[in-house]
Amino acid sequence: MEFLQDSIPKVCLAAAAAALYARASSSLLRPGLPRLVALLPVLAFLAAAPLACTSSTNVRGTAAFFLAWLGTFKVALLAAGRGPLDPALPVLTFLFTALLPVKLRGAAAPAKAGKPVSLVSCAVKVAVIAVLLWLYQFSDRMHLYARLALYGVHMYCFFDLLLPCIAAAGGALGMEMEPQFDRPYLASSLRDFWGRRWNLMVSAILRPSVYDPVRARAGSAAGVLASFAVSGLMHEAMVCYLSLRWPPSGGMAAFFVLHGVCCVAEGWWARRWATSGWPPLQRPVATALVGLFVTATSFWLFFPALLPGVEEKLMEEWAAVGAFFLDAGGKVPSYGQRSKS
Repeated sequence: MEFLQDSIPKVCLAAAAAALYARASSSLLRPGLPRLVALLPVLAFLAAAPLACTSSTNVRGTAAFFLAWLGTFKVALLAAGRGPLDPALPVLTFLFTALLPVKLRGAAAPAKAGKPVSLVSCAVKVAVIAVLLWLYQFSDRMHLYARLALYGVHMYCFFDLLLPCIAAAGGALGMEMEPQFDRPYLASSLRDFWGRRWNLMVSAILRPSVYDPVRARAGSAAGVLASFAVSGLMHEAMVCYLSLRWPPSGGMAAFFVLHGVCCVAEGWWARRWATSGWPPLQRPVATALVGLFVTATSFWLFFPALLPGVEEKLMEEWAAVGAFFLDAGGKVPSYGQRSKS
């Protein structure tokens, strides 16, 4: 990995070469053990590649999410002949799908057509991120929970800006992508939040790799619990990539196991509520309860897993980005200054 260290272009080229090898070998081998053996070097590379990004915690974390989590799961599913990857896909489409957090729209999904990227929504998120970058200058004076809340909003805006832009780039190349977020702040239940609104690429990967096989053997509730448990373990792995420390604290795993149990209990209670003939909760009330539960459990279990060290590094890097733009903006002469000169 020394050849790739801190060179994003080299990492990208190496990842593209690994994906092309995966496509070529899969086109020659049937799904099963022979294909899995052929793809083992790709799985190992995707898991190790983010570690080459040693100088930036944010870049390393993003690469870990794209390659070490989603990429390895996609390639593992390819070995089994399942999932979003298919050696029959065109080369560019295969590369795009293998290395980026996108999902091609299936032929059976025209009724769920995604919305085009909203320029207004993007502008709002850019403005929010700009304000947060300015506020990060004062992070040393903020309460810990205030910093974590700001960073939570930042990460949502960042990914909800980045992923639709990636999908839009794919659309410009002739690929139709499914949306990755669908206004999670309007979720009316935990199942609605996790299954239909938040980070849908992860749901799309966990469904064929974990949920469907477990459900076929042990039922739907076991499939939900297994999916949340695997998600928790992968989030723990993401924290390890960010912090470069082992072992993880276990807070991320506890967060997702708790939400898995609550989703199963919520489904059971919703069925009982419906059969009892009780009136459903008003949507604003349900949405507020979901938001309160997600926020409270995040501060209890999710965010503390980023402490100590990771949160500071992430915010320091983003504060440096903000300082760079503020400094660059200060050096740009105003209209009045230009006219006087």
